[in-house]
Amino acid sequence: MDLITQPWPWYVAGPLIGLVVPALLIIGNKTFGISSSLRHICAACIPANISFFKYDWKKESWNLFFVAGIVLGGFIAAQFLSANHQVKINPQTHALLQQQGVKDFNGLLPKDIFSFDELLTLRGFVFMVIGGFLVGFGTRYAGGCTSGHAIMGISNLQWPSLVATCCFMAGGFIMTWFILPYLLHL
Repeated sequence: MDLITQPWPWYVAGPLIGLVVPALLIIGNKTFGISSSLRHICAACIPANISFFKYDWKKESWNLFFVAGIVLGGFIAAQFLSANHQVKINPQTHALLQQQGVKDFNGLLPKDIFSFDELLTLRGFVFMVIGGFLVGFGTRYAGGCTSGHAIMGISNLQWPSLVATCCFMAGGFIMTWFILPYLLHL
């Protein structure tokens, strides 16, 4: 039981996630990606006459089951298989964040930034609402999310996915080193 209650090292978990790509291709000629599921849900639930949602979403319903499995698996892992240990953060990162005023590291997301109480502050609004909008906009603008481009697109040698992944990484570095320190002091 300890095997599934402890975090797996990157060199085990990474290749296992990577093997999802050939498995989906071999088993059902399907592509890995999560962000498209929102489009499928909207196409199924919104009876509007919007051309973007007018397609045979039922052909892609397997993706909705895939996403539901991810959500259910995450719930089961968090509720029943969690060893309730703190998330391990690099000590240098921990020290840098504490210098910036982030002190509550009791979970995956620091409560100093990501909580319902913080949502009512300017900093929380910027992180959760504006940040969420930018992630959604970027996903749509890039034609997919980081997992779809980095895992599926690059493994299929798709040039746009390589460009998108490089832009995701550059944006992450710029955010972390140049924008985040200012946002933490809002």
